Amino acid sequence: MQQGDKVAIVCCSNGEPKSYQEKLEHLHDILTKIDLVPVWSDYIYEQDSVFSGTARQRAESLMNFYQDDEIKAIFDISGGDIANEILPYLDFEVIAKSDKQFWGYSDLTTIINAIYAKTGKTSVLYQIRNMLYDHADRQIEDFSNTVMYQQMDLLDFEYHFLQGQQMQGVVIGGNIRCLLKLAGTPYMPDFTNKILLLEAYGGGVAQMVTYLSQLQQLGAFEKAAGILLGTFTKMMQEQQEPTIYDLIKQYAGDDMPIVYTTQIGHGTDSRAIVVGEEVNLTKI
Repeated sequence: MQQGDKVAIVCCSNGEPKSYQEKLEHLHDILTKIDLVPVWSDYIYEQDSVFSGTARQRAESLMNFYQDDEIKAIFDISGGDIANEILPYLDFEVIAKSDKQFWGYSDLTTIINAIYAKTGKTSVLYQIRNMLYDHADRQIEDFSNTVMYQQMDLLDFEYHFLQGQQMQGVVIGGNIRCLLKLAGTPYMPDFTNKILLLEAYGGGVAQMVTYLSQLQQLGAFEKAAGILLGTFTKMMQEQQEPTIYDLIKQYAGDDMPIVYTTQIGHGTDSRAIVVGEEVNLTKI
């Protein structure tokens, strides 16, 4: 992107509470200081229960930005539960012809993976609201360097191998709970030879066993080229056992390359990863 470029701000999942308006105005100021021009969707704040608008309205707002040649990227600031209800209303032919990337995390895992499954296009798993929180200065610097100056600050992450020596493939996945909403739909990417990224905010051992069992039953661990584990916030904060590392080894088997990083997930210091792009990770 270049100075003065317009970027869209959308809310495809749960609407933001009105009490969050001051913080979002601050985010607007941050983006402006980076020399971007934020253009906000009409559907940001809660209007009816958790909804900022109907599924069709939120989808149409998103598609309008895809069709606006002045918009250079789309950033979703939401999270929660309801992003997948807009999928039937998206025009994937239009998205396939666009060169702009969609950015979001958590529940937006549904849209990010649907975009890859239906179009082969990349998206970025990252929440720009990180520029508001306790690691704001570093996040603003990394975001600006990456988006405006094509550096890798926001995209470089440290990783460690739990199993294996090397993995290579296109990254799919994201939040484990939200990814599984796509099971049985046309929006779930093919796991074959992919690097499966998994992370979570909530959920303990029982929930992770449920999710990992479902992934196993979908054939994910037979087909994938490797597993990349991000942070599992609640499990790690509460030091629950068995750990996510113990669990994933049970489900993925001994031969699957498994890598973990503490720099991708729901942490306010998290970095970004491009879903739909090939990575090559090697044990050092």
